[in-house]
Amino acid sequence: MGKYDKFNERSLDSYKRVPKGVETKQGKKEPLIVLSFRDFDRNQGQNFEKWEEEKLLALAISKLQEICQLTRNQATHQQIIKQYSNVMFPPNTAFKHPKHVLPDVVWCSMHIQGKERIIGHFEDNIFHIFFLDMNHEFWISNKKNT
Repeated sequence: MGKYDKFNERSLDSYKRVPKGVETKQGKKEPLIVLSFRDFDRNQGQNFEKWEEEKLLALAISKLQEICQLTRNQATHQQIIKQYSNVMFPPNTAFKHPKHVLPDVVWCSMHIQGKERIIGHFEDNIFHIFFLDMNHEFWISNKKNT
């Protein structure tokens, strides 16, 4: 073994991560959005392969990358991520409420293009992605002016 072993020389403090954030007007640091696919539901909506086939996956990943540069407040204020009302789950939907998700979750959607959406919810600054909704079937609304 060499004379200098950099792994033995480091302290535990050197491995700690400092969360990135944005300074607010009040001088507080607000954390940036982090994405989680832990609860992604492959049985509802579409899968990644379908979005790739439809040439949507690269666009969606670009949007997700942009979102990670924002705070939760910035994303919702700019309407990049829309929070639905405090309704338990959309009343008129093609999706079923995941059993492992609490009923009081405030669901959100991220517009990709046209009808395409990514559906999820926030837990602090973490956006949990649940569904890929290519046909805008999560929150079905009546067409206006038709």
